[in-house]
Amino acid sequence: MSLATPSAPTNVDPAELGKFSEIAHRWWDPTSEFRPLHEINPLRLGWIETMAGGLAGKSVLDVGCGGGILAEAMAAAGAKVTGIDLSEKALGVARLHGLESGVTVDYRLVAAETYASEHPGTHEVVTCMEMLEHVPDPGSVVAACAAAAAPGATLVFATLNRNPKSYAFAILGAEYLLGLLPRGTHDWTKFVRPAELARHARRAGLDLVAMNGMTYHPLSRTYELTPDTSVNYLAAFRKPVHGF
Repeated sequence: MSLATPSAPTNVDPAELGKFSEIAHRWWDPTSEFRPLHEINPLRLGWIETMAGGLAGKSVLDVGCGGGILAEAMAAAGAKVTGIDLSEKALGVARLHGLESGVTVDYRLVAAETYASEHPGTHEVVTCMEMLEHVPDPGSVVAACAAAAAPGATLVFATLNRNPKSYAFAILGAEYLLGLLPRGTHDWTKFVRPAELARHARRAGLDLVAMNGMTYHPLSRTYELTPDTSVNYLAAFRKPVHGF
């Protein structure tokens, strides 16, 4: 997960970075801890394509790309994708898998804040999935994503709501009862309420386009996009085109 850079240590949790680096070699194993990411990826990709009006030919930045599951899928859909992260091990796995799959993604070891300062207003689509709940300052990441986005760009975030239901489902259910994720994957206190994400986005100059929930059905072991944003949710924003 992309968390920070050595030059910007204030928005990094070393424990979080170490946790995902330790299991990075299992990123592309669909039966591993990353199984949920593999299973929800088609839903995430489809929603991103819908919100962005297609991905073919567009410049995309995937912030916190990890092992590249979503980054590769967007590149396979025709996008020119840059994936950034601070886990060197995860990026190594992503690059290796790209060689095996033949899908080209430009992977870089850099924080969102640093990348945005070096490449402002560059990308037509910016994605940041399942990362905000792992950093000390999610607002800083949202601002960086906005800075890296070109005027008129679509930005899509995915994270977890913070309420009693999300604790029951995402922590007790997913980590302890169903074993969908390793225990300790998430810290419920770091979950981001939709109103908080919307506030971060407004401060970064972004306009809300849509929000959608993602629900897991344990009996069928399937995921579905629903209007229910009480646990997992996705949010799409647009960077205004000023002066037109």
